[in-house]
Amino acid sequence: MAEVKLSKLEMQIMETLWTRGEASIREMQEAFPAKKRPGYTTIQTMVYRMEAKKVVRRVRKLGNFHLFAATITREAAQRRLIDDLLAIFGGQSRPVVAHLIESGKFTLDDVAYAEKTLRKLEEGDEQ
Repeated sequence: MAEVKLSKLEMQIMETLWTRGEASIREMQEAFPAKKRPGYTTIQTMVYRMEAKKVVRRVRKLGNFHLFAATITREAAQRRLIDDLLAIFGGQSRPVVAHLIESGKFTLDDVAYAEKTLRKLEEGDEQ
């Protein structure tokens, strides 16, 4: 399946599905904070569009409503967003990493994780 771009609202809806496994439109709507909760029909429209994009699917019907589940993983969606972000910077990760460090969002634990991951990648290339 071709990589699909998801909007911020779509990502928020997907987060509910990734967390719960499956949910009704009402459950997706109620997962939003009360002060910033979109209307039911807004969520319904978005879910139907996401179904057309094949990022969600109907898994079963309970009474007069359907339950939906994600068809893509959180990791796949996140990778797409990160790739899009890096494309804005010409594929360069340094401006992004610099911002994360300066804003305090990149910690020494993150550095250790990055080093560990890079070492694993290098070991895989040597085999």
